[in-house]
Amino acid sequence: MTTFDELFGRDPEGLWAAPGRVNLIGEHTDYNEGYVMPFALPHTVRATAAGRADGRLRLHSLGVEGGTVEVALDGLAPGGVPGWAAYPAGVAWALRDAGHDIGGADILFDSDVPTGAGLSSSAAIEVATALALSDLNGLGLPPDELARLSQRAENDFVGMPCGILDQMASASCSAGHVLHLDTRDLGRRQVPFAMALEGLRLLVVDTQVKHSHADGAYATRRAECEAGAAALGVPYLRDVAHEKLADALGRLEDEAVRRRVRHVVTENRRVERVIELLDAGRAREIGPVLTEGHASLRDDFEVSCPELDLVVEVANAAGALGARMTGGGFGGSAIVLVDEDAAGAIGTAVTDAFGAAGYRAPRVFEAIPSPGARRLPL
Repeated sequence: MTTFDELFGRDPEGLWAAPGRVNLIGEHTDYNEGYVMPFALPHTVRATAAGRADGRLRLHSLGVEGGTVEVALDGLAPGGVPGWAAYPAGVAWALRDAGHDIGGADILFDSDVPTGAGLSSSAAIEVATALALSDLNGLGLPPDELARLSQRAENDFVGMPCGILDQMASASCSAGHVLHLDTRDLGRRQVPFAMALEGLRLLVVDTQVKHSHADGAYATRRAECEAGAAALGVPYLRDVAHEKLADALGRLEDEAVRRRVRHVVTENRRVERVIELLDAGRAREIGPVLTEGHASLRDDFEVSCPELDLVVEVANAAGALGARMTGGGFGGSAIVLVDEDAAGAIGTAVTDAFGAAGYRAPRVFEAIPSPGARRLPL
């Protein structure tokens, strides 16, 4: 494997890591200023880096063909860097645009976060870059600022209109906890999520169906949500009370917009229900809420796909406590809540069903709540 000193001809100054994430509940609510509940995975993007005094970035990823990408900080502009390098370059642009005086850097990336699996590999590379550049330049930026700058990079430099869920999860989750995040003011609470104490496991099923939010489908959903909020006279769909949902839906003429609104409002309520159950020590009972959330994403938000639907159907039929797609959709991964002694059988049932349907075999692994972005020893 290529090392930093082999690639750049000098020693690195530090090593930083930022994780991918799973979202337990609260999908497509973040850009509606709603509630989300992600936790960090043990899978990370690692950035080995050293500063430069000449105002240039040299970026290299061990997982991508094509060699090193070199850009000048002064020449960075939205849309100006193609491919994977747009994410770290966008972070440097966002830092400078926010008034932070940063120098150039050599950065070598390595990752075990599955790409295209709905597990936020893009947020992980952004946050790892932001933390590395913050430390290299002595900025000392807190997790919420790292997340905001990373989101700005993805929104305004890359051109993907995501909310802040992924970046906040990567920047600020804690091991053994799920993050209850209010995306309106970034108020957050680390909620203990010790599944093993209740004999539970949470499986991730990566369908290996690669999604692309940049194809416009994600942006369309966001625009439909904004249209719904405007029609209802509220700033964001967060401001539509669940108990007044029926009245709100009756005021909407467009059927697609009506379904999008129904999903967001009911999904915010599902987050509240999951919090209530976890706080009461009743983690086993969140399963049906997860399955209900999948039905809403499938039918009202229309972001599922046949492979994700098959995971949920087969897992629940095989004895899972609940299951749903996680992430933006259009492919990617599902999560499955299971009793620990049934995890193997349920994983096998899903894999067998994929084979019978002629689908590529899924990747199944356990989701373990892990720490957020951090500096590691070299």
